[in-house]
Amino acid sequence: MKKDLKKEEDHVIDGHSCCPIKDLLARIGDKWSMLVIVTLARAKDHRLRFNEMMREVNGISQRMLATTLRYLERDGIVNRHLYPEVPPRVEYTLTERGLGLLVPVKALVAWIESEWPDIEKSRQKYDEKKSPDKI
Repeated sequence: MKKDLKKEEDHVIDGHSCCPIKDLLARIGDKWSMLVIVTLARAKDHRLRFNEMMREVNGISQRMLATTLRYLERDGIVNRHLYPEVPPRVEYTLTERGLGLLVPVKALVAWIESEWPDIEKSRQKYDEKKSPDKI
């Protein structure tokens, strides 16, 4: 059983240095994408207008939000819907792919929550070893 798991892990991790997986992992792992996805996931009907998102994603600039949404739309994670009104109204929603992405994201968050006390201890231990007073 362990041997099969090892082969599967190798397959998942190895050989992805020059392929689209690297690009997509970089995209969803950047500073803002996951916050935008989670913000849309929490919204009613997974739908928000641009300015609503600006208020919800603390610290993001207008330009960075627009760029992030454009990339997520390109990857099929977010849909942009422009209503033919004056002034124009634009809403963003999570696609089925975006909703599917929430499954591993929730698993990752659960892992972080369960490991967080030990991670904090590891950080503290590391920082104490690297402290200038210890040199």
